[in-house]
Amino acid sequence: MTVSVFAFTVLTVLGALLVVVRTFDGNPERLEPGRDADGLEQPLRRFHRPSKLTRRDALPLAAVTVLCALLAFLNLGSVRNPVSWHTFAQAGDSAVLTLRQEAEPAGVRWFSGATVGAWRLEWSADGVSWSGGEQLEQAYTDVLKWHDHTPEEPFGRVRFLRVTALRADLTLGEIAVTDAAGALIPFTSGAEALGDEQDLVPAEEDWRNSSYFDKIYHARTAWEHLTARQPYEITHPPLGKVIIGFGIRLFGMTPFGWRFSGALFGLLLVPLLYVLLKLMLGSTAVSVCVSLVYTFDFMRFAQSRIATIDTYGVFFTLLMYFFFYLYYTQPWDAPLRRTLLPLGLSGLSFALGVASKWTCVFGGGGLAVLWCLRQGERLRRGGLREELTGYFLPTVAWSCVFFLGFPLLAYWVSYAPYARAAGVSMGSTDYLKLILDNVRYMYNYHSGLDATHPYASPWWKWVLDLRPILYYLHYFDEGYQLRSAIGAGGNPLFWWTGLGAMVCMGVKGIRGDRMAWFVLAGWLSTLLPWVLVERCAFIYHYFPCTLFLALAIGRCLRDCARRSPGGRDKTAWFLAAGCAVLFAVFCPALSGLPYTSGYSAHLLSWFGGSWPF
Repeated sequence: MTVSVFAFTVLTVLGALLVVVRTFDGNPERLEPGRDADGLEQPLRRFHRPSKLTRRDALPLAAVTVLCALLAFLNLGSVRNPVSWHTFAQAGDSAVLTLRQEAEPAGVRWFSGATVGAWRLEWSADGVSWSGGEQLEQAYTDVLKWHDHTPEEPFGRVRFLRVTALRADLTLGEIAVTDAAGALIPFTSGAEALGDEQDLVPAEEDWRNSSYFDKIYHARTAWEHLTARQPYEITHPPLGKVIIGFGIRLFGMTPFGWRFSGALFGLLLVPLLYVLLKLMLGSTAVSVCVSLVYTFDFMRFAQSRIATIDTYGVFFTLLMYFFFYLYYTQPWDAPLRRTLLPLGLSGLSFALGVASKWTCVFGGGGLAVLWCLRQGERLRRGGLREELTGYFLPTVAWSCVFFLGFPLLAYWVSYAPYARAAGVSMGSTDYLKLILDNVRYMYNYHSGLDATHPYASPWWKWVLDLRPILYYLHYFDEGYQLRSAIGAGGNPLFWWTGLGAMVCMGVKGIRGDRMAWFVLAGWLSTLLPWVLVERCAFIYHYFPCTLFLALAIGRCLRDCARRSPGGRDKTAWFLAAGCAVLFAVFCPALSGLPYTSGYSAHLLSWFGGSWPF
């Protein structure tokens, strides 16, 4: 680690500790007792009264959202990839490409569809006698990508090329025939889809026009759901892939299309977080700054721009805690009917999260703890005998509907694409068996996964931000001097300050601060299960925890502002500015923009190279 990186690390840790120390004023978060019409003091009715959004919030909220949208959608991927694919229905089906005139090709470039298999390439000068016969593989790692192939045996001067599928249901998006200079050689074909989008053929394959990392699974599965095919990837519930399919419906089966939904949900995290911060803290300035900090987090940015399902789980986790906060902060003596709407919306969000990714169940554990605290406080204040039948038992019944019934219903409906592909009715026992078989398969797959990976890391390295993951890496030259990379980790200024703030929440929680309990319940419930998990895991599993790091930082910064003269503390703005600078430094390695090996060595390779940028 270079001297500058070491100095930055020390300063960040010291700054985080300073923020933590300044937050301790000895007073847990409590609402001052109110007074009745006669001016008499009334007992405390709730631990915290949410603030309200005002007109002053409109402009900063819009500005932060627009900034986040620009980061999310600019250079997200190509919107002009081949979308008309030719399907070889049977093994042995062929398509002949007829060059406009005899030529001497050097190779072929093609865009693979979303099905796997192999095909044979042959060529001929007269269309009668064929040479070549090379077999080109289209494995599961090769779908939705551009490929180049130069045959071992030179083409020579030819007029015809023949493509023969070696398995049924093989899809190819486009084929280009190139000469020695890389220029395209025009051709015609009876399989029009193989040559009708020649203007979309790129100079080379890269992340802009092709899939990478787990998109080979999830984007493909989204397409299979849209086309009523049996899905290939069945290791996660269907809803996340269904949501990916919405972007594909809007923008076609293009990189922008299959990345759009993730970028949208990653964008929506920021304004939703802003609103929750404002309700919790009452400070527009702190809400703006923490929202900017979260906007510039490496994980939120990179993870939401790749077509995987994690962003949906994180979004629904934030949404279920948002609604539960509205429930949790109601007066202890609020009538049952007033509590049902926010509690029900929290349950619905939990249901959608579980139908997207099972890890949302972890966050539900935190809600269960908070639910118990809320009911215990109600029974203590209102009296066990008075509250048991009129409030507590009905709340238990409705909570079972919201947090058990809603998830079961959402999970049932989310398998509709499976039913279409299998040709079964959603109300049949075959449909139930289909779901149960997939649940059993998913459980066995994840619990029995025994694999190694160079970017796998244990949970404690996530907390300390020690081992980011690399999704994409491409070198432009043989000397490895110019590269393009896409990785995900944490903005260290955000994550390390957040860890210090979480320690602060722990101390405040012990001293009776219920807002700290709310933040701690979310962070611990989304982290602690991974302490017990022995399978291969990655830093992106820490993504849900970052929501609560932001809330903890917001609480600490609000306390800093209250202890400053006039409430005008600048700590929040310095933190936001620092995160923005770090984001700008690391942006090339998060977004695929080219950068040199010297840039990497001097600025991006932290902790002895454990940061793989």
